[in-house]
Amino acid sequence: MNYAIAIDIGGTNTRVALVDQNNQIVDRKQFTTNPMHPDITIEEIVKIIASYDYSIKGIGMSCPGPLDLIGGKVLTPPNLRGGWHNYPVVKELHNKTGLPTFLNNDANLAALGEATIGEGRNYNVVQFLTISTGIGAGLVIDKNIFIGTHGYAMEVANCIMMEGGPSQGTIKPGGIEAISSGTAITTRAKAAGLNVKHAGEVNELALKGKKEAVTIMNDAKLYLANFIATLYAAVDPGIVILGGSVALKVDGFVEEVEKLVKDRVFDIMRPNVRIVKTALGEDSGLIGAAALAFSSTKEV
Repeated sequence: MNYAIAIDIGGTNTRVALVDQNNQIVDRKQFTTNPMHPDITIEEIVKIIASYDYSIKGIGMSCPGPLDLIGGKVLTPPNLRGGWHNYPVVKELHNKTGLPTFLNNDANLAALGEATIGEGRNYNVVQFLTISTGIGAGLVIDKNIFIGTHGYAMEVANCIMMEGGPSQGTIKPGGIEAISSGTAITTRAKAAGLNVKHAGEVNELALKGKKEAVTIMNDAKLYLANFIATLYAAVDPGIVILGGSVALKVDGFVEEVEKLVKDRVFDIMRPNVRIVKTALGEDSGLIGAAALAFSSTKEV
């Protein structure tokens, strides 16, 4: 049996998994990412890979963006600094392991994982959105990740939905991430004087009728629904899969967003709207990373 290495390099932790050709995770390990010195993190990854005595076809890997997917480089992620900026991570890992190495962002790989064995496995066009600390997206067509002309397809966080709306970090005012992400919900609630720690607590206050919380949660769902309805008009996906803490942990969030989306598309499209939660959870990215390695090495 053949195997692939799946890697998820995060701003806090790095996960490495051994995945078999049946898309089953055989082993996984996690360690703290060095946020300044990429070579330290890469060396730890190399040690883990060297410990596996299996027939490994290749490596699929995700890193925080923005990424140069065509050149295989990490660009300027806010949570990885110093030597990580403009770091040729694909070249370095390939040189140290001798294995074909492929890079993509976490949302794209989560989309591929869902399209491979998750909720999107029976669909040709799979749209994935993660609604968590930020908002990311991935589009898979016929089991292939769509990256666009320059590799920036589905970099949706900065899509402006509310003129003069809230902003956060590098997101411009009114960007969807500044309205509907967990960070945005919590930040707006604190600015309104609410004592909350996360989006779930804002939702709880909304359910109790707290006016400010109701407005913030309604905005998050409404503008996300507007955005997804736009994706239906532009892409016509067979299914939209939502992951991330807000989608998975805020009761009724996905169901209400689906209802709002159906109210915002052409009547003829309403029966085609299907929005569901991920069934793979955080493993979707690892499964997708392995699937990328397997598919990319078919002719290697």
